[in-house]
Amino acid sequence: MAFEYPEDLKYLDTHEYVRLDGETAIVGITAFAVDQLGDIVFLELPEVGDTVEKGEKFGTVESVKAVEDLKSPVNGTVLAVNLPLLDTPEALAEDPYGEAWLIKVQIDDPADLEDALSVEEYRAQVEGE
Repeated sequence: MAFEYPEDLKYLDTHEYVRLDGETAIVGITAFAVDQLGDIVFLELPEVGDTVEKGEKFGTVESVKAVEDLKSPVNGTVLAVNLPLLDTPEALAEDPYGEAWLIKVQIDDPADLEDALSVEEYRAQVEGE
């Protein structure tokens, strides 16, 4: 099955993505991750004002099959949390790159994203799985 991977995003090998908006990182999980998880039943996210650390857990996503940690792509401070998703986590499957973002983070250092994967690198990784 072919998934959509927007060209303007940066990707992590743990299946999170980042859309940069100035110094704000909009973080979500990829369509591939949503598909692998199956029916998503629960989402745990940080609160506005919390700090996140690159490579560290900032929340969890739970499906009928598994519980997966969500990893932050950057160091920074949480500016916004997609609260409607907490009530309807299944909406992640409908629009993972649009309405179903998870958190928005004020980035401490844009260099945090220098080792993120390009769309081509991410696509090669997941299509090899």
